[in-house]
Amino acid sequence: QLQASGGGLVQAGGSLRLSCAASERLYSSYVMAWFRQAPGKEREFVAAVRKGTGATYYADSVKGRFTISRDSAKNTMNLQMNNLKPEDTAIYFCAGGKYYDTVPSGYANWGQGTQVTVSS
Repeated sequence: QLQASGGGLVQAGGSLRLSCAASERLYSSYVMAWFRQAPGKEREFVAAVRKGTGATYYADSVKGRFTISRDSAKNTMNLQMNNLKPEDTAIYFCAGGKYYDTVPSGYANWGQGTQVTVSS
């Protein structure tokens, strides 16, 4: 019910745009978020957006470079990633939950992940 896409290989300083397609039920009822997991590391919070108010939240490591948004017409959530750095390399997962949280256990619904690789 969550399908992430848009990953790829990009050079440092480049941009990528990730998308997460959600079922109508998930999209209209849930906070939606992006997490990422690098090899050998725990899954970490990247950004989240609330329904209704559209309030957004970002990890300090991506603030000012990444922008999360929702497209109600398409039931999708997007993550525009600019000025990418090698340390952004990870599998990116979209998630849906009832409440805003920065830990993975706060989200009951997950997409399959999309690989983002940033070369130096």
